[in-house]
Amino acid sequence: MASLYFTYSAMNAGKSTSLLQVAHNYQERGQQVLLLTPAIDDRAGNGRIASRLGIAREALSFTPQTPLRQLIQEQLRSRTIDCVLLDEAQFLTEQQVWQLSDTVDIEQLPVMCYGIRTDAFGKAFPGSATLLAIADKLVEMKTICHCGRKATMSLRVDANGRAVKAGAQVAIGGNERYLSCCRQHWKEAMSLG
Repeated sequence: MASLYFTYSAMNAGKSTSLLQVAHNYQERGQQVLLLTPAIDDRAGNGRIASRLGIAREALSFTPQTPLRQLIQEQLRSRTIDCVLLDEAQFLTEQQVWQLSDTVDIEQLPVMCYGIRTDAFGKAFPGSATLLAIADKLVEMKTICHCGRKATMSLRVDANGRAVKAGAQVAIGGNERYLSCCRQHWKEAMSLG
């Protein structure tokens, strides 16, 4: 029975590395995967999933307007797909998450989504909120705060390392722009604690 998975964590926990390892495991057993990544995150190049460990794979990119179920159906018409793996799932729209659930329920194709739950201001991303609500299986990957506790928040920082306390929900970046921290240290940095 196929399932819709959501693997989530704060920044820098190894989500992309895990996704690429799952893709490798499927292909090592002679099975085919479809890799998807949002066009907005082009840090590794458009249509490319990359890990901080240096491994990367080509993927199909999508925008908020892309009908994902239709895209997957088109791919299924031209090739075998045993699993769909989607990186940066927080950038999905609510409608796209429901389309992915149709892929699972109708096509009986497993869909594994990887992303973060909340933005730098403690608000849920729409894609993540919908996945948390309807995914069959939720997996939390853990990373740690500088204090040693589990990091659950992503703190956006400016060029001087100071917390960014307001702005757009989406600001693409990596280690130079985000720090993973526990809720207590996130609140302190945001002057909420």
